[in-house]
Amino acid sequence: MLESDKRGPLTLWYRQPAAAWLEALPLGNGRLGAMIFGGIPDERLQLNEESLWAGSQRYTTNPAALEQLPEVRRLLAAGEQAAAEQLADEALFGEPKRMKPYQTLGDLELSFEGHEGVTAYSRELDLATALARVQYRLGYGVYDREAFVSAVDQVLVVRCTRTNLRATDFLLKTGWTRGMNIAAGLSRAADAEVVAADDHTLVMTGRIDGGTGVRYEVRLTAVSESGTIHCADGLLRVEEADDVTFLLAAATSFRDREPAEQTTEVLAAAVRKPYDTLRDNHIAEHRRLFEKFSLTLAGEDQSDRPTDERLAAVRAGGDDPGLLVQYAQYGRYLLLASSRPECLPANLQGIWNDRLDPPWNCDYHLNINLPMNYWHAEVTNLADCHLPLLTHLDSLRPSGRRTARMHYGCKGFTVHHINNIWGWTTPSDGLSSGLWPTGAAWLCQHLWEHWQYGGNRSTLERLYPCLKEASEFFLGYLVDDGQGRLVSGPSLSPENSFVAADGSRGYLCLGPAMDQQLIADLFDHTLAAASLLQRDEALREAIAAARAKLLGPQVGSAGQLLEWATELPEAEPGHRHLSHLYGLYPSDQFTLRGTPDLAQAARVSLERRLAHGGGQTGWSRAWVAALWARLEEGDLAADSLAILLRESTAANLFDLHPPVIFQIDGNCGATAAVAEMLLQSHGGELHLLPALPAAWREGQVSGLRARGGFEVDLEWSTGRLDIARLRSLRGEPVRLRCEGAREVTIAGYDVPFQREGDLLVFATTAGNVYDIV
Repeated sequence: MLESDKRGPLTLWYRQPAAAWLEALPLGNGRLGAMIFGGIPDERLQLNEESLWAGSQRYTTNPAALEQLPEVRRLLAAGEQAAAEQLADEALFGEPKRMKPYQTLGDLELSFEGHEGVTAYSRELDLATALARVQYRLGYGVYDREAFVSAVDQVLVVRCTRTNLRATDFLLKTGWTRGMNIAAGLSRAADAEVVAADDHTLVMTGRIDGGTGVRYEVRLTAVSESGTIHCADGLLRVEEADDVTFLLAAATSFRDREPAEQTTEVLAAAVRKPYDTLRDNHIAEHRRLFEKFSLTLAGEDQSDRPTDERLAAVRAGGDDPGLLVQYAQYGRYLLLASSRPECLPANLQGIWNDRLDPPWNCDYHLNINLPMNYWHAEVTNLADCHLPLLTHLDSLRPSGRRTARMHYGCKGFTVHHINNIWGWTTPSDGLSSGLWPTGAAWLCQHLWEHWQYGGNRSTLERLYPCLKEASEFFLGYLVDDGQGRLVSGPSLSPENSFVAADGSRGYLCLGPAMDQQLIADLFDHTLAAASLLQRDEALREAIAAARAKLLGPQVGSAGQLLEWATELPEAEPGHRHLSHLYGLYPSDQFTLRGTPDLAQAARVSLERRLAHGGGQTGWSRAWVAALWARLEEGDLAADSLAILLRESTAANLFDLHPPVIFQIDGNCGATAAVAEMLLQSHGGELHLLPALPAAWREGQVSGLRARGGFEVDLEWSTGRLDIARLRSLRGEPVRLRCEGAREVTIAGYDVPFQREGDLLVFATTAGNVYDIV
């Protein structure tokens, strides 16, 4: 048996090399990423570095925007849709309208001389260790390649070894025990030069964006105990080796330090460490975060089947609970590999991108995609991975202040629907998406979630300035709708449209539902934070007054939650965005028990959207699953997860946007939906197994986190909860909704509790663990 035959339940594996990028396997440490193809005899590792973005920091505000803003508002209020949109398109956007992309770093290529006709081939990615592996037989040798990207040592490591099945005198004489000959090269499609820095080191350097953007360097070296290493013809050559370890470092000038200085320092430190030390350090750091959460669903163990075959069986209608568990953990793995403390946030594709001109620039899309990347961060115990997003939002305040002042004449700061690492905050792209100034408001909801799940007072003090300044913007931006209600505008419901009175397709409006919901959350959270911190009394009064006048949810003639302020014909009833349902999930403005009429209206809207073909992208279907979970419809949530796997998942389990474009949001959103089916903690209560589907009759989960500062472990069988365990992190009281709960104990001793209807209420002490019987 080959070593790779001993696989765990969280291992993706295949019997053939990747034929395309969407079959390759991702590695990353938050900053440096690699896609492993597992090729024979030629291996390709496609590389990324998080800060390799074209463009630079610049002002993109439009001095003419503020002057034309009142006229656009007047035209919208008067129902002159075409005139309003024409003027807005001409006058209200930033300059320029288009953003430059995040780009690939290039490729590391390894060519193995004579490695044709191999047998017993396999390649795999172990999510539990973040190790990628390729193994095969050739002649009397077993060849093994192991790769990882270390967050500890900040290098990509590729270890190639050869072991003999039988070492006899005959084999020695005939040369069957000859070592490996490997040629390693670096390449990039543009803005690249490759040179040998010394006899053991290859360096690729360049300045992207036609020589006007960031400078970068990739530095590659190799270490072998058995073979010889030298550079020749632009390649790093390894000869007659039974073992070799390739080490690669990469850096850019984004953080104002010379790339060569960074890569030289990092590589020199890594070379001094034995391979086993590098490997052990990497695994320990990965497990420190990854193992905080675990999930098991009962069912046939199919880990001995290749992942692509398992996915094909699911597409054909089969059931594979283990694959769903793997998929849920994959969403955590991808965030952990693309978003670590001190790193940039995960973009549309995490950090993995093989193009110079990727779809949608591989940027930060704030109108659903970037927030969805982080929906699962807190609840599945990756709070550290949430920090890059929160830090990024804070970094946008200087640019966002300028946009607020120049475009809207407002205090505070604002961010529109797309963003990059250069502080881009102005309206961009076009009418269907660009004039949407509530991006910062949505990201502020993540600040509040981070505080709710586990923050202390110092956390709130650190996050408060963003909440305050975002609220200040909307105090100046909101306008009276003529009926004494405050509405946003000009704005839109992200990327969706309505049929205007003249029959044309309209985008811009006053008071779209999502804006109103986002602003309501922002005001509520800012008020709560300011009250807790005892700050800004005058601001609190202003926010409270505006909140009381804010236009609230509107219900239409069919009982549906309206997407716009008035009932308008939908140009695309099956649109992929579900923006007006933000208040149901990820927000908690509409709940089954607190606001049952609005929860029902949201359900009607969801059903109508799906009846017209909605949920057709991976991320959209993941949102549908989370919405069904919030409505406590476990079977419908499970159906949506099955649809996502069948229709929007690549062979390497990447989420797909039609036609075949990877977006990480669907992976992360699906993980969040699974967590929401098992635990909900909104509305001031903890609800255990709120949306358990019939198909998940038996299972266990540990390490779920709940608002209020709790960690929760659950075990269930025959569809009913057997064991629940709560760890209190902050000593907050618990309001528990749990069918069949009879008593609460700590270390075997009874804990006093009260019943409030269906709720079980008891006090907790920080650090204690409570068992629910």
